Amino acid sequence: MSLSVVVLAAGKGTRMRSALPKVLHPVAHKPMVQHVIDSARQLDANAIHVIYGHGAEALLERLGGQQLNFVEQAEQLGTGHAVQQVLPYLNDDEHVLILCGDVPLTRVETLQKLVEVGKATDFAILTVDVPDPTGYGRMIRDSKNAIVGIVEHKDASAEQLQITEINTGIMMASGKALKRWLSQLSNDNAQGEYYLTDIVQMAAAENVEIAYAQPQEFAEVQGVNNRQQLAMLERAYQLRQAQQLMVDGATLLDPARVDVRGSVKIANDVVIDVNVIFEGEVELGEGVVIESNCILRNCRIGAHTQIKSHSIVEQADVAERCEVGPYARLRPGSVLAEGAKVGNFVEMKKTRLGKGSKANHLTYLGDAIVGDGVNIGAGTITCNYDGVNKSVTEIDDGAFIGSNSSLVAPVRVGKQATVGAGSTITKNVEDDELGIARGKQRNITGWQRPQKKG
Repeated sequence: MSLSVVVLAAGKGTRMRSALPKVLHPVAHKPMVQHVIDSARQLDANAIHVIYGHGAEALLERLGGQQLNFVEQAEQLGTGHAVQQVLPYLNDDEHVLILCGDVPLTRVETLQKLVEVGKATDFAILTVDVPDPTGYGRMIRDSKNAIVGIVEHKDASAEQLQITEINTGIMMASGKALKRWLSQLSNDNAQGEYYLTDIVQMAAAENVEIAYAQPQEFAEVQGVNNRQQLAMLERAYQLRQAQQLMVDGATLLDPARVDVRGSVKIANDVVIDVNVIFEGEVELGEGVVIESNCILRNCRIGAHTQIKSHSIVEQADVAERCEVGPYARLRPGSVLAEGAKVGNFVEMKKTRLGKGSKANHLTYLGDAIVGDGVNIGAGTITCNYDGVNKSVTEIDDGAFIGSNSSLVAPVRVGKQATVGAGSTITKNVEDDELGIARGKQRNITGWQRPQKKG
C-alpha cells in the first residue's frame, strides 16, 4: 500500500500566549510537531506534507533541511480547508494519513495499527474511550455498531452526551475518496469553517466501511491548547521514558524525577537517583550508578562507573570503573580511561585522563593529554589559552603534579616527573625530574599588622 502523511501545523495557538507557533513548543526539548514527523517517518511514507500558516518563518526555519513538503494555508478556515491545500500533491491510488501537529505522543505502533485496519477500505479513524468526554466530539454508531458520524459536544443530545468514545482527529482515507469528500465540504456553520470531521458522515452516507483503531492510553491522542496541557504531556512523556528504562533493567529511585530529553541506551543493573536529566544520545554500561542532580548530555559511561551528585557530563567518553564528582564538570572532548577519577569541583575540556589517573579536587584541565597513573593535586590549572590560541599540555605516565600548580601550555611534564606544589611551569620537565618554579620565601621579624583607623 502506498502511503502519504499530512501533518496539520497551521494553528496559532492563541491560548499559549506566545509568539512561538503552538506546534513548536517543546516536549522533552523537541518541538511537538517534530515528534509527530519523527513518528510518521517510521511508517515508510512516500511523502510527509506539513501544512503551515501562523508563524511560518519560525516553523520553516526550525523544520528546514528535512525531507518535507511544506504547504501553506494562507487563511485559517478550518481543518478541512487545511487539508484541501495539499490535494494537488496527493494521488488517487494512495492512502493519506492525517495527523495533528500538536498531538506529539502518539505511538508508532498505534499509527501502524490504524494503517493496517484502514488499508482495505476508503476511511479509517483513531478513536479513544475516556472517563470524562466533556468537550470532545462523540463517535456515533448505528445499531450494528458501525461508525456513522461525529457529533460535537455542543450539538450533542442528552443521550449522545453519555457516549464515552471520542474523536481524536487522527484519520486515514484513500486519496480518491478524500479528494471527493473535501470538494463537498461546506462552511455553513457558526464558525464559518470547513470541518474535516464532516467527511465521516460523507463516508457513512456512501456506505463506506469505516474502520477504526484505538491507542493504549489517552495521553497518546491528547492535544495541546495551553501551557497547562503542555506540562501534562511533558510529564506523561517522561513517565513513559522512565517506565521503559525500568523495563530495560534500570532501578529508578523515583520514576517521577528523571527526565529523558533524547534517548538513553542502558545495560543491566543501572541505578539512577532523583533529579537526573538525560539529553541527546546517552549510553550507560552495566552497573553504572548516577547519583542525584546530574545532567548527562551526549555521552557514554562505561560499566561500573559512578557519576556522583551534582555533576555535568557533556559530549564525553567515560570508561569502565571511573569515578566522577561530586560537583564535577566534563565538557566536550573529555575522555576518561579505565579507573580514572575526577573529584569535586574539577572541570575538564578536550582532555584525556589516563588509566588510573586522578584529579580529586579544585582543578581545571583543558586541552591536556594525561597519561596513566598520574596524580594531579588540588588547585592545578592547565593554562591553555593565551587570548588568541589554545595550546596543549602533556603529562606523561606516573607524573605527580603538586597542589596549586599552573602549567603554562605548550608544555610537557615527563614520565615519573614531579612538579612541586605552588609552581608555575613554563618549560618542559623531563622524565624523573623535579620541577619547581616559585618565589623564594622571606619571613620578616617584627612586622606590624595594619591597624584600623579611628
